[in-house]
Amino acid sequence: MSETFQTLWAFLVDSRLFWLTLTLLSYLLAAAVYQRSGGNPLLLPVLTAVVLIVLVLTATNTPYALYAEHTSFLPFLIGPATVALAVPLYAQLPRLKRLWSPILVALMVGSSTAILSAILIARMLGASIQTQLSLAPKSATMPIAMEVTALSGGSPSLTTVAVAITGIAGAIMAGWLLTLLRLNDPRVEGFALGLSAHAIGTARAFQSSDTAGAFAALGMGLNGVVTAILVPLLLSVMALF
Repeated sequence: MSETFQTLWAFLVDSRLFWLTLTLLSYLLAAAVYQRSGGNPLLLPVLTAVVLIVLVLTATNTPYALYAEHTSFLPFLIGPATVALAVPLYAQLPRLKRLWSPILVALMVGSSTAILSAILIARMLGASIQTQLSLAPKSATMPIAMEVTALSGGSPSLTTVAVAITGIAGAIMAGWLLTLLRLNDPRVEGFALGLSAHAIGTARAFQSSDTAGAFAALGMGLNGVVTAILVPLLLSVMALF
């Protein structure tokens, strides 16, 4: 029986379909638990699904590199999913035209704060220059953050972890912070989530309403562009002091 199981497992481990199915089922299970909990932010599907996958990889002694290789199709879907965000965003176009001024101010303040806070906190804690460069674009969406880090001399692998933690933490804490500040405008909620917690925050915003999701998509997209511009500029200015 043990030999049969080992043979079956060896076949499954080498199958792309197995790991893709496991990832999908993990997320569906995590989403079901999240809904049953009444939307408890600590049970965010992205976080819970990641924990499940890590447990499986650890229990089976499966290297992450093997899992990443067999699920390489999933990152490809990020592109179409990002483009699809233009649909709800277009539906909010009349509102966007009326709100361009506060959106621009919030974007510049939010992006600058996200970058500077990461660099300054890391510097105060004695982190190396490379670590500071890696953490600077943590609030941008993953592809842009990794490219900014690579060009500035940071570590893309560290940036990947920082971006993931930022997105999960932002999605978890956003509800509490907005309640504390007594903000219930879906436009404000969505833009703040997209700007500070990129794709994970955008997914969280769509769970609230289409309006929040559309403004989150806007915040995520604009913050990615602004981060790519501000990081080298702010680093140049800070190097003078």
